[in-house]
Amino acid sequence: PSAGPSPSPSASAESSDLLLLPWEILTHIASYLPAHCLINVLPKVCRTLSTVGEDATAWQLRAQRLIGSRVRFPVGPRDDFDWPTSCLEMEQLITFWAGEVQHCITLPSSHIALVNSVLLLGGKGAVCATGSRDYDVKLWDLEEGSNGALLHTLGRKGDFTSHQGWVWCLASEGPLLASGSFDSTVRLWDLQAGGTNRGLIRTGSAVLCLSCQNDVLLAGTFNKRINMYDTRAAEPLIKSVHLHGNAVMCLAADDTYIVSGSEDCTVAVYDCRAMKCQCFCLQLSSYLSSMSYSGYEVWAGDKKGMLHSFSMQTSTLKLLSRFDVGHTALVTGIHKSAGCLYTCSTDKTIHIPSGPPRTLCTLCHAGVVHGAGIVAVSTGDETVNIWRPRK
Repeated sequence: PSAGPSPSPSASAESSDLLLLPWEILTHIASYLPAHCLINVLPKVCRTLSTVGEDATAWQLRAQRLIGSRVRFPVGPRDDFDWPTSCLEMEQLITFWAGEVQHCITLPSSHIALVNSVLLLGGKGAVCATGSRDYDVKLWDLEEGSNGALLHTLGRKGDFTSHQGWVWCLASEGPLLASGSFDSTVRLWDLQAGGTNRGLIRTGSAVLCLSCQNDVLLAGTFNKRINMYDTRAAEPLIKSVHLHGNAVMCLAADDTYIVSGSEDCTVAVYDCRAMKCQCFCLQLSSYLSSMSYSGYEVWAGDKKGMLHSFSMQTSTLKLLSRFDVGHTALVTGIHKSAGCLYTCSTDKTIHIPSGPPRTLCTLCHAGVVHGAGIVAVSTGDETVNIWRPRK
């Protein structure tokens, strides 16, 4: 009898043939796959293909291809740098913002004065908090309806407003939201309970910046101090340190260090473990107004619109570079992660540069920015715009 048709090769046979290729060819093929495929898909295929995404040299070559061979990346230390995450973020950034943003929503008008602070909550940007000069803090559901919806105006029972002065800054960790005000208080709100009041901290001076780190709340104040609070304690003040000769304008922190910038143009580093300060008078031409701390890198924007990059390796703050991304006035917000950077300014622009600043997109708005894929920005009046990048 005649032989029947030969069976088509099975998927396992094709996979086996692929794995017979020299490793150099296999990694070269993988270099044409999107980063999210190498990170999330190949490890589910087989153990051998999962190791393709562990080649640090391949990730560095990918980053160089995305950024350009003449640009140093990362700007900060290369030791322990997260190359896969940086490449993933850069590819998403370029895909989202290379072209015009197609969708922008304006939150329904509810504040009656300038919005000073915006904060995306929950990691996915589904909820936004806003703080305003009308003394109120509001929570917004960004997924409700076509333009979002007001969830709550926060306040204690019997109070007409959230604070008794301008709300200047916001910070959050887990279910805790903190708001700092010119009324010399920080108010704590429980997000899991619909924003109910969780406590009041009196700071002794106007609060200009906040940061939350593992149940420790940091507050930079007009009276030149950085206050550390345990938000779980009945007497929350842990320590108050005087590191600057003028108002503390911005701060950022991790489990080990607190980095702060002041109107006196100094930058200070406080070692939380040793409980001591390392002061650096860097002779900046203008003071730092906003700051973001990611890995071993600190990025900050100053009063004149310049960006500054610092290294925080080996317990020492070192100025690495200064960048001009096109801002002409005070940088009011900066958000930095492994592969992306968002900045905004009172010159009414938002810049979305890649890791080393190479502007991908400029949006014409003012105010303060908080972004990671989704960008929330105050527009210089009572409204807030949410920019959803092109997908």
